[in-house]
Amino acid sequence: MRNRMRIIFSLLPALLFLPAVRATTLARISLDRLAAESDAVARVRCAGGESRWENGSIWTLTTFDVLETLKGNLPGTITVRLPGGRSGHLTATVDGTPKFNSGAEAVLFLERSPAGGFTVAGWVEGTFRISRDPQSGAETVTQDSSAFAVFDTQARAFRTEGVRRMPIEEFRARIASAIARSGEKNQ
Repeated sequence: MRNRMRIIFSLLPALLFLPAVRATTLARISLDRLAAESDAVARVRCAGGESRWENGSIWTLTTFDVLETLKGNLPGTITVRLPGGRSGHLTATVDGTPKFNSGAEAVLFLERSPAGGFTVAGWVEGTFRISRDPQSGAETVTQDSSAFAVFDTQARAFRTEGVRRMPIEEFRARIASAIARSGEKNQ
């Protein structure tokens, strides 16, 4: 008993100085809502990125070549700004923010960032990765958030959902329908 008390009291000062623990809560966003609330939707290819300090936080700015615009009016190259990244020997990780590799393609739902450029609407919710079958060359789309477990309050259970391996043409059609529905609601 005495040893346990000694351990508890020796750990107490360390626990007092731990930083506040924060978590990212993921709320499912429908494709219709993403389409309605986004300033632009585009198929992009990652050209590269850099992380840097801004006002006491690390931010990553990723440059994309715009391959196809599905909503909005975009230039040939855009910059997406997201929290987190690596600057020098420090790394800031923010759960729920997408990370991009040079050369990778995705469909992004974009919002204008107050700091300039764009951010991804709903972070992983608004990021849809494009992959190609090596044999047939067929392209499919998978939503980054499809692997995240979301708590369903009615079923009282966690579940995963979202777009997984959907053929790109079907995905384009769903986006076009969602954008059309959002335009009808705004009239």
